[in-house]
Amino acid sequence: QVQLVESGGDLVQTGGSLRLSCGASGPTGGRFAVGWFRQAPGKEREFVAAISWNGVNADYADSVKGRFTMSRDNAKNTVYLQMNSLKPEDAAVYYCAARSVSTSHSGTYYLGQYEYDYWGQGTQITVSS
Repeated sequence: QVQLVESGGDLVQTGGSLRLSCGASGPTGGRFAVGWFRQAPGKEREFVAAISWNGVNADYADSVKGRFTMSRDNAKNTVYLQMNSLKPEDAAVYYCAARSVSTSHSGTYYLGQYEYDYWGQGTQITVSS
């Protein structure tokens, strides 16, 4: 089973930046599309960003477009989320999620949390105003 571990969560001031990492271990020899989701206290978990296996295609929630950038290094089995211009409303636990994809779907990303099979434990982002 694939294991995902997020890191990089921290306390940051409004306007600051953070880079989250999501490392995969286990049987990672296949192709995996990856997504980032977040959940703030008392709120539903929501989509943040997603990237295809080949890294060519990505999409973002409207609330983070222009501020967050997702990337990946398949040689390192690691996906990143660069977060700039952080706002208090970005504070949440951030989760990465992965699903295997076939060769023909190497360029496909997925927006729905129920489309993912593997989840990390999450990393906390706190943004002070």
